[in-house]
Parts: sequence; C-alpha cells; structure tokens
Amino acid sequence: MKSFLIIGMGSFGHHLCRGLLKEKCEVMIVDTDQCNLEDMMDYVTSARIGDCTNPEVLKALDVESFDACFVCMGTNFQNSLQITSLLKEMGAKLVYSKADEDIQAKFLLRNGADEILYPEKDIAESISISISCDNIFDCIELTENFYIMEIQTAPEWIGKTIRELDFRKRYKMNIMATKSGDTIVPMPHIDYVFNAEEHLMVLGHIDDIKKVTG
Repeated sequence: MKSFLIIGMGSFGHHLCRGLLKEKCEVMIVDTDQCNLEDMMDYVTSARIGDCTNPEVLKALDVESFDACFVCMGTNFQNSLQITSLLKEMGAKLVYSKADEDIQAKFLLRNGADEILYPEKDIAESISISISCDNIFDCIELTENFYIMEIQTAPEWIGKTIRELDFRKRYKMNIMATKSGDTIVPMPHIDYVFNAEEHLMVLGHIDDIKKVTG
C-alpha cells in the first residue's frame, strides 16, 4: 500500500485526497487551518495542523517515508517554493507541486519539484478541446500534444474492420477502447467492425486526432 503526504487542503488538496483514499492509499494531510482538515480527519491515516515552511514541522512528518509528497498551496506561491525546496532537502522521494502558470512551474522545478500539477490549466484545456469540436466528447492529456480522446466514429469507417482500414498506419492513432453508453470494452480485436452507435477511445497526437474529427 502506498503512502502520500498532502500539504495544503484547499479544493484541489481535498479532491486529491479523496482520489487517493478511493485507491486504498494511506494519506497524511497537513494544513495551517484546522477547519480545512476536519471533514477528512476520520478517513485519512493522519492529520496535522502546522506551517510546513518551518523546517522543524517538516522534520516531524518524516517526509522520506512517503512514496510522494504533494504541495497543494492555494494563493501563497512563496510558501509553495519554500516547502518544495525543503521537502527535497529532507529527502522526499517525489515532490509534486501545484502551479497556476508556466512561470510558477519554472521556479518550482528549479526548487526541486519532480512534477508540476496544473489542475486549472489541464481542465481548461480539456474543456476547450472538447467543446471546440462536435466529434470530441472527452480528452485526457498524457504528454504535451498527445491525448486519449473519446471521439465519434467517422461515417466512412462504419461497417469496416480495424484490419480493413489499417487504422493505426493510416490514421497514426491507437484504439484503446470502444464505448457504448456506460459500457467500455478495452482493446478491441483487429476484426472489430465499426458501427455508428459507439464512440472510440483513441490515443494519438492532437493534430492526427483533429484530422478525423474536424
């Protein structure tokens, strides 16, 4: 079972905490305000009130013991920088730090962050891609410009198989699953026949996906 430390229990910290608990992980949460901890105290492994810009507070948390530490501060970016730096100095294995813009990400990476979390940016980009095209219903960014997207089956594919279309070579995309209502069938067989009632979950470069959905 993996264990995680979340510093900063604002809106994002709460969503992250619930997600990790749902995956049966052990979670310690820390915030300067007890009110931000109270609703999760019965569910997490441990909850502490403390200012993590204070090195003594962080030392008491034994940051080396966690599989990863999350810095989820709200509006005080200076505190995020300081806590990120202290976590790495104290031997944290992985540090994920929340940023709202690219310039913040650059400074956080320089101060020791292993990964940057862009919750608002990622949601905004996902919505803008989905809403700008009638044939894209959902998307998840994997790396820059590469996405998993839920798309409409193109009319010219209907009645044909993946093999007949030579789908991967022709469209430079992989079909991860088919979706009909709430039913998802992963990794369809090469002889799967496309039909108009299902959506496809595809993996590919954003430009290649837009060529078949635009």
